[in-house]
Amino acid sequence: MLSKKTQYALQALSYMVGKQTESPILIAEIAEAKNIPLKFLENILLELKKAGFLESKKGKNGGYLFAVDPSNIKLSAIFRTVEGPIALLPCVSLNFYKKCEDCNEKICGINKVMVEVRDNTLAVLDKRTVADLYVNK
Repeated sequence: MLSKKTQYALQALSYMVGKQTESPILIAEIAEAKNIPLKFLENILLELKKAGFLESKKGKNGGYLFAVDPSNIKLSAIFRTVEGPIALLPCVSLNFYKKCEDCNEKICGINKVMVEVRDNTLAVLDKRTVADLYVNK
């Protein structure tokens, strides 16, 4: 299940893509449009900025904008930045691997199934981008 943090990050990015502007978008505008608590959104956008996906401008016409074209930002990168591992278990994670204390991965059926889940989830998140989040109604 996605955390609220990840849901809010995706909603904010979707809103930003939908604005189709190269001008900064106010955090308050995003928060109001997507019903996201402002302080929570500030932290999320700052995290995405630190990861290099967004940039910010200060002042009267300030706000956040994409540092990278949204069609070049894989959803897997956003998930890893905001959520952490994509895998459901640490023993099958590609980037956050940690051996389970009481398990032999070579004979663990749970491990084998979770590798398949991870690979299929990753296949979708690697082929989809932030630009795919916006649905024009």
